[in-house]
Amino acid sequence: MSKFFNSPTVGIDVSADFSYVAILAPNGDVFKKAFRIKHDVSGFNHLLKEIKKVEEEFSMKTAIFMESTGVYHLSLFHFLNKNFDNTFVINPLVTKSNKNVDIRKVKNDKKDALSIAKIGKFQNIKLSQSVSLDIFLLRSLVREYYKLTDNCSLFKKKLSTDLRVIFPNYTSVFSNITTNTSISILSEYPTPQAILNASKETILDILICKSKKGSKWAEDKYSKLISVATEATMIGLPLLGLSIKISSSITLIQALEKEIENLLTEIETLINSCDFPEQIRKNIELVDSIPGVGRLTAITLVAEIGDIKGFIKPKHLVAFFGIDSSINESGNFKGSQNKISKRGTRIGRRALYAVALACIRTNRSGIPINKVLLDYYQNNMNGKKPKVALVAIMHKIINYIFAVLRNQTPFELRDPKLHQKMYLENNYKDAV
Repeated sequence: MSKFFNSPTVGIDVSADFSYVAILAPNGDVFKKAFRIKHDVSGFNHLLKEIKKVEEEFSMKTAIFMESTGVYHLSLFHFLNKNFDNTFVINPLVTKSNKNVDIRKVKNDKKDALSIAKIGKFQNIKLSQSVSLDIFLLRSLVREYYKLTDNCSLFKKKLSTDLRVIFPNYTSVFSNITTNTSISILSEYPTPQAILNASKETILDILICKSKKGSKWAEDKYSKLISVATEATMIGLPLLGLSIKISSSITLIQALEKEIENLLTEIETLINSCDFPEQIRKNIELVDSIPGVGRLTAITLVAEIGDIKGFIKPKHLVAFFGIDSSINESGNFKGSQNKISKRGTRIGRRALYAVALACIRTNRSGIPINKVLLDYYQNNMNGKKPKVALVAIMHKIINYIFAVLRNQTPFELRDPKLHQKMYLENNYKDAV
């Protein structure tokens, strides 16, 4: 049973420019039918007056519930949170599974607002109340970084596809076609014929200037480039129109890379600013102390997690990242091929996956990045499918993250047997 079972409740169905609000009395009856408010000062103040009327009528504090709707609910939530203590956000997965409980299929904003009010009043569900503006800003910048990198990767793939059509075997000259040297060559000469018509001195100047590897390297690259360009005139498709598409892709790649660089600078500036909370900065350093976690990954994980106090156990953090196992059982049937739920933070899961891959590798000297996890992966996960084993590593890393953030101490790599011994000794001392 919800702790607000005997309290008046407000349900808000949020849209982009307006919202519908339904208010229930303490006994569950509709106190005020669903009404519409605009997302402006007059609309917010009207809602404020209506909620205060309810509190005066019953001499009780009101519980306010709204569905998380991207960015649309943030201004309303921030406004109400400053005026009322019990203002909560509900996960859309919860509201979606509870809205259509009637036999008739009815879907409108008024009914949704009433459903949200009933969910908050009668059901004991998990709620979110704290929204740190600093975390929200950091999370927005980090997510924008991943969005830009994905777009940049998309145009790099397009560039590679077009080159394979009109410039076959170009990758034999530059294995990475998006290096500064390769991009500079393609910007000036987007087709094989353009390279053959260009002067040797001009191309050599570009190779030497952009690569900074000397004239000998440049001469070797030039010979390979001319050879491949000659072959391309014979085996490549003579589609000169693709040169425009190649030039367009290069322009967009350069613009996106510049924006990515500016965004990373802005993220670091924000974190190092005097107004940024010291606790968040410390949490980033703590997560960064885990082997396999880089600076940007640590920022991503902290931005996605927010306040660790919202997670009581490590398994709650596992569910937040969406790597908890789904369950499929009915009667005597028990599903054995259950995938992870993937219902948590997508960006956080992506960063966690990168950390897991790093932890089961060695550096160039052959030294393991994380010896404990590498041994666990090779010995305990032997015979498991690669993805299953990797998810197990991700679980271990989440336990690390939860521990360092909860204890506020840097990560210390220990042998599992030693760690177990220390754990038993501490429990023995507590028992005594």
